[in-house]
Amino acid sequence: MMSDHHSSRNMSCKRWIVLLAIAIIMTLLVGCGAQPKVYRVGILSGTDDFLAIGEGFKAEMTRLGYIEGENIVYDLQRTNAEPDEMERIAKQFVDDKVDLIFTFPTEPALAVKEATQGTGIPVIFAYAGIEGAGLVENVREPGGNITGVRYPGPEQMTKRIELLAEIIPQARRVWIGYDKNYPNTAPALEVMRPLAEANGIELIEVPAATIADLEADLAARTEADDLGIDAIILMPDIFNHSPEGWEIILSFAQKHKVPIAGSFFYTVEMGAIFGNANDFINVGALAAPLADKIFKGTPAGTIPVVTPEQEVYINYIVAQDLGVTVPEGLLRQAAQIVQ
Repeated sequence: MMSDHHSSRNMSCKRWIVLLAIAIIMTLLVGCGAQPKVYRVGILSGTDDFLAIGEGFKAEMTRLGYIEGENIVYDLQRTNAEPDEMERIAKQFVDDKVDLIFTFPTEPALAVKEATQGTGIPVIFAYAGIEGAGLVENVREPGGNITGVRYPGPEQMTKRIELLAEIIPQARRVWIGYDKNYPNTAPALEVMRPLAEANGIELIEVPAATIADLEADLAARTEADDLGIDAIILMPDIFNHSPEGWEIILSFAQKHKVPIAGSFFYTVEMGAIFGNANDFINVGALAAPLADKIFKGTPAGTIPVVTPEQEVYINYIVAQDLGVTVPEGLLRQAAQIVQ
């Protein structure tokens, strides 16, 4: 009986040893043959002004464990707001069968959405206007192959009017020159017009087809006896934020001491009395968790669109030069103050 018991125990041990050996061999074989997934991400930037969004995205992806050159590679492509070039790059990403396209702001996002229809390639946009653009079905269920971080244009423009009314309540005629064909223009005007009226502000609208149209309007005001305006609000388009357009507006404002309600911090640094916008690094960082969800199997169109928080910037030096007293409450709220 003892012999049979020892024999049975020996057989059991041998069986476990064999099974363990097989498991180790299989693990080694699989380990040698399997390659870690390397995600390929195409990044399309509409203009160099927005490149910090890509930097924020990549930095947060690294924090989430996606190490560039190891398990993720990026193909960054830049345009100078040229629609044909946006479409070409979007098509190239599709032909390359990338795993994800990350794009910003509005116009390249629309080009990428069009190029990826029917391909299954997920798209994440950042700082793209979704109101009236047809980019998503809605915020909670964007639909299709797309999700992202929206440009909170309507909220920003209403905030800009409210800030102007609080800081310079005597400003009654406010110049807004804008690209009449830009996707963000109509949604901005829709919220600005009734709010301006409620605050006793007349919007001096200059719809433009080119930057030259804006320049011509401001040049005519320079020659007139009365400028016809008390302040300027920067609009959410390329005309206002291109180097050429911004220089035209800024030069006019500085020459005639007209306060500018600006946008990004650089506009405040350069001469706007205040600005309200979003930090681009943070905007890009908000997109990274969306990519992580997509890589882990969640369909892009089911991931809710994210909205970044606004920041307020004040140029205290410009305010003093214009004889404007900025309320203490606003100074405390400001993310950055130039002084």
